[in-house]
Formats: sequence, C-alpha cells, structure tokens
Amino acid sequence: MIRSKRLRLSTSLAAILGFASLVAPPARAADKVTISQAFQSMLYLPFYVAMDGGFFAGEGVEVTKETAGAPAVALSAVISKSAQYSIHGPEWTAIAASKGAPVNVVANVVNGAAVWIATTPDVIFNDVKDLKGQKIVTGLMPTTSTSLFLKLLKENGLKPEDVEMTQVQLGSEPGPLLAGQAKIAVMYEPGLDQVVAKGMKVVLGFPERYGAYAFSSVSARKDVDPAITQKVVTGMQKAIRFMHAEPEKTIAIAKKQFPNLDPAVVEAAVKRMMREKVYPDSVDITAEALKTGMETQVALGNLSALPDYATFVRRDFIEKSLAAN
Repeated sequence: MIRSKRLRLSTSLAAILGFASLVAPPARAADKVTISQAFQSMLYLPFYVAMDGGFFAGEGVEVTKETAGAPAVALSAVISKSAQYSIHGPEWTAIAASKGAPVNVVANVVNGAAVWIATTPDVIFNDVKDLKGQKIVTGLMPTTSTSLFLKLLKENGLKPEDVEMTQVQLGSEPGPLLAGQAKIAVMYEPGLDQVVAKGMKVVLGFPERYGAYAFSSVSARKDVDPAITQKVVTGMQKAIRFMHAEPEKTIAIAKKQFPNLDPAVVEAAVKRMMREKVYPDSVDITAEALKTGMETQVALGNLSALPDYATFVRRDFIEKSLAAN
C-alpha cells in the first residue's frame, strides 16, 4: 500500500514536471545590435574582448561588428539608425551634436592619447624644440595623431611651418621612416612597435604627457533602447575588467583579431597600451578626461566650445555598469 502510494505520487510528480516543461516560456532571444567601428584598430581592443570573450553574449546581446572606414561614416550609421552604436573619437560625436544631431557617448573605450613620436637611432631629442627644421611623417588629416602633434608644436612655441611635415595615409607612417625618407614619425599602434622592432626609438609619448584623455568612446542616439544599451555598456565594463585581470588571455584575443600582424608586435603593442593606461580602467568617462580631449578640437577650430558634460556623457548607463561590477 505504502509502495503503491509512493509510486502514484512519483508518477503524478513526473507528470506535473513534464507538463511544466511544456508550458514554460522559452529562453529569451538575445537582443541583436550592430556596432559600427571607424576602423579595425588595436585601440578598440576592449570592444573585441567584449565580443570574443563572451561578455556581450553574457548580457544577452548579439553584436554584429561593421567597419565603416572613417569615424564620420560610423557615426552616420548611428544617426541614420542603420547601426545602434559606433566606436571612434568622441570629438566626431561632439561636432555632430553641436550641429543638432541627437547623439552622445555612453561608454569609454580608449582613455589615453594613444599617439607617439618615434625616430631613427641617431636623432638627438631632448625637447620638442629639437623638432624644428626636421622632416616629420604624420597621418593624413583629419586624424587625432596629427592634430595632437600640431597642438604640441603650438604649446612649445613652434608653428607647423617650422617643420617639414609629410602627411601619409593612416597606417602607412612606418614606411617612410623605415625607408630613410624621414627620421621622425608621429604614429599610432601597432605601427609604433613595428618600427621599434626594426630598431627605431620612442622619444615622446602623448599618453604620459596628457594623462586621462577621452580618445575613443561608444556613441549612440539619444533615443536608443535604454535596456539594451545598459547591457552593451555592462558588457564593455566586464571586458575591461577582464583585460586587467587576464592580460595574457587579452593578448591572445588581440592576436586573433589581427592575424596578419607579427604576434610579437601585437603583444608589445598591447602591453605598451596597458602599461601607459591607454586602455581604460572602466567604462567611465570623467569630466576632466573629456575636457582634455575636447580642448584639442577647440584649439584646432573643429569645435567652437566644449560639449556640456552633463548631457553629452550618459552617466546613468556608466554608473549602473560600475555598480554591477
């Protein structure tokens, strides 16, 4: 009798559980978003870690990465709603916002002025004034590396005409330096460590010179879905935290993202940008970092005034992601 009751109870319980499994709602499908990046760049490594490390997926977001080829094109995708988010320098977003576009920034990606000056071994460099009269290779304007270099000259009492500046396509700066066509070059990574591997020396680093600098960020329309945006920002925050906790795994992701580069150069570049605080400690964009970054654009005449921090930086998303991590 007791055994029979237990059997009936087990059978009934199994039936109930089986029925529950039939009526239980299916797992919620991931939110699908498109993120348009200006370029495939080692500067954007926090974004790639968020994708390849599963941090977006962990928040329930499926990300499609698109490469626009230029910051303005990436941001245009957001304004036209063909992408939900874009990654590039926040100055492009500030310029668009100043003209009435409904955009702002929601998360940090690069928090250091990721530009360096490299020279041939025989160049004597003690001060910026030593650049006077020199032939210098820089990126084709408009680009932040050349903008910062022009600002550097001005801050040290020099004018653009005091140097012989040759502008080349971004990424091709190492060529003239290594070919002996110039003895000085202003460049980003991984070009910097490509020339260092060939015996060139680094004489000035803008990350150390300027400190916290809002260099690249995630931009969005003001009417973007807030729930999904919070997931994207939180995924980025978890990726950045992972980068600092697991540098070797981070380097492995970088090597996967840039398979055509010398793995030793990729590793050196990532370590340099970690060491010099180019990669941020979090998704936070401080008022001081934004001011430092935007002052360069005001000085060059690209912006008439600094953007209003309170409305330009979405601290609500940032603060919730920080609180969750």
